[in-house]
Amino acid sequence: MSGLYGNGMDLCGEMNVNKEEFTLRGEDDHLRVDGLCRELLMRFYYDLLEQGSSPQAASSLAGSAEYYLRDFLTEIKERSIFDERAGIVRQFAGNWYITSTLEPNVTELEGHLRGINALYHYLHRQALVSGAFLQDMDEECGALSWYEERIRAFWDIKGDGYLEWERECSLKEGR
Repeated sequence: MSGLYGNGMDLCGEMNVNKEEFTLRGEDDHLRVDGLCRELLMRFYYDLLEQGSSPQAASSLAGSAEYYLRDFLTEIKERSIFDERAGIVRQFAGNWYITSTLEPNVTELEGHLRGINALYHYLHRQALVSGAFLQDMDEECGALSWYEERIRAFWDIKGDGYLEWERECSLKEGR
């Protein structure tokens, strides 16, 4: 990071990331981890700007990454961004986004997936996630047609069909 940015979060200089610090240590630890996530996301945003993204594009990508990281990964799944278990984006896009959004649609989801993928690429450039995990995330973020089918299937649920739909991409796995 160039050190050009100082906005009250003291983002000047390089961020030294202790990945273990991003792991929740109990029910009362969400605020501490959320603060670390906010700082990481701000650095991601500024990195996007330095890579040539417009402020609007960087805001969109970082906002989608924030939605995934803070609302889903940390709050719902209680997992660290550095927990390299494949399937997490699939759970986000193929279940949680659909059931947690008033009117889920593939256009909005595609934007979220672009932001999530950009975040994982940033983390890989910072040597914070492995190349193998990045490849998994590329595949999960790129499965747009499968997610589109999941949205259609959700709207087509009849009677007690939700349980069958949920089992295909369960949030209960990999907590």
